Amino acid sequence: QVKLVESGGGLVQVGGSLRLSCAASGFTFSDYAMAWFRRAPGQEREFVAALSRDDDFQYYGDSVLGRFTISRDNNKNTLYLQMTKLNPADSAVYYCAADLPPPGRRITTGEHEYEYWGQGAQVTVST
Repeated sequence: QVKLVESGGGLVQVGGSLRLSCAASGFTFSDYAMAWFRRAPGQEREFVAALSRDDDFQYYGDSVLGRFTISRDNNKNTLYLQMTKLNPADSAVYYCAADLPPPGRRITTGEHEYEYWGQGAQVTVST
């Protein structure tokens, strides 16, 4: 049974930091590109960051570039998102997702390409 379980969310003040984790099971984690998406209330789900399965290529959404860092530990089957300089616009439910990429593709920003999703972790940034 495939599972992606996010943790590490919570309430943080403006300018603070949080690290999200996503524990994967039920599939071969190292075969999959991984990503983080988020959805704020009343908004569509937004791409945040993606990381290739070999950990050699990262891509970020414009709104988080320079503040967030995606990483993975293939030995622990875990994906991370280090978030710094948080602001209220970062408040959202954060989802991790897994994509088995076709040959020649390292990552994708298209949410419909991702096969597996977690249930999400709430991040709230207070003023």
